[in-house]
Amino acid sequence: MEKYPCVYILASRRNGTLYVGVTSDLIKRVWEHKNDLVEGFTKRYRVHDLVWYEIHESMEIAIAREKAMKEWKRSWKIELIEKENPEWLDLYDKLILLDTGACPGMIESGVRRYDSRKYHPKNCLCPSPRRKPGSRKCFVFP
Repeated sequence: MEKYPCVYILASRRNGTLYVGVTSDLIKRVWEHKNDLVEGFTKRYRVHDLVWYEIHESMEIAIAREKAMKEWKRSWKIELIEKENPEWLDLYDKLILLDTGACPGMIESGVRRYDSRKYHPKNCLCPSPRRKPGSRKCFVFP
C-alpha cells in the first residue's frame, strides 16, 4: 500500500477498549499493534482490531483530526465505527487484500487468496485495470 496519512481506530472487541491513532503507513502500523511491538496502551489493553480508518490529504490534517477525535466522547467514536463497520469486523485483512490489488467485490465475497476458479460477484464494478472488460473471471492477481 502506498503511504497515505490515516487516522484509525483499534478496538479490543465489539464495544471494548478503543484507541485512536495516526500514521502514514496504516498496514505497517496496525501490524505493529497486532504483534505488540508498540509499547503502551494498545499492548497493555490488547487493543488489536482495526475497526475504522480514514485517509487524509496531508499528515497535518490527519494529526488535527486525530487530536480532535481523542477529545470526543466514547459514544461518538462508537457511532462512527458502527456507521461504517456495524459488525466491528477487523478490517486489517481487507486492507491487505486491497493492497494486493484485489477488487472490492472479491473481498466482500470472502475470497482470501487467489483461486483461478473464483469469479467476481455478478454485478461487480471492479476498478482493477487487470480485469478483462466484459469478463467476470478474476484477473486481479498477477
